[in-house]
Parts: sequence; C-alpha cells; structure tokens
Amino acid sequence: MTGTGKTVTRVDLCEAVYQKVGLSRTESSAFVELVLKEITDCLEKGETVKLSSFGSFMVRKKGQRIGRNPKTGTEVPISPRRVMVFKPSAILKQRINGNGSGSDGANGADD
Repeated sequence: MTGTGKTVTRVDLCEAVYQKVGLSRTESSAFVELVLKEITDCLEKGETVKLSSFGSFMVRKKGQRIGRNPKTGTEVPISPRRVMVFKPSAILKQRINGNGSGSDGANGADD
C-alpha cells in the first residue's frame, strides 16, 4: 500500500493483515470486518472514535437551514442531519506531508 493514488479497499486491508500479521485469510477478513463494525457501531451511537497517532471520527449534528436551488434560485429548506467527520492527528498530517516519520510526535506541530 504505497502512495500511488490507488484506492485501498476492504479486500486490500484484509490482504495486508494476512501478509503482516500471519492470520489466515478468513481470520484476517473477520478481523478487519470486526474493527470496521465496531467503529460504525460507535459512530451510530454518536460516540467519537479516537485512534491515537491517526485521528478521530466523530458525528456532528447540522441544523435545518435554507439552501437555494441552483437552477431556479428558489429557496429550499435543507433538513437537519448528522454528518460524519474525520479529523487527522498532527502525527498523521506530518506523515502525509513528509515532515518527519511521525514516530515521536515531538516535532512541534499544532493540531
């Protein structure tokens, strides 16, 4: 899984677990699915999922507002809803931008 612009899928994650951890392909797949299900379940309950050195997944509530139909210009009410947000950690930001290995977190970056 290198920086080639490729989209990484569940199958790719399962294969990476299989290659690096040594579980069977079935166990690797079950493990990945279990982790994703746990994250999903927490988010459905409105909980924040914080993964150290990676980032946080959270659900935010957006209130009703007035939007505009771009074709007609007519005002249209937009219903209140919940949206999922991902906030990367400072360490992940550093690694993505190539500013150090991100292994110690002591590079003085703000978050």
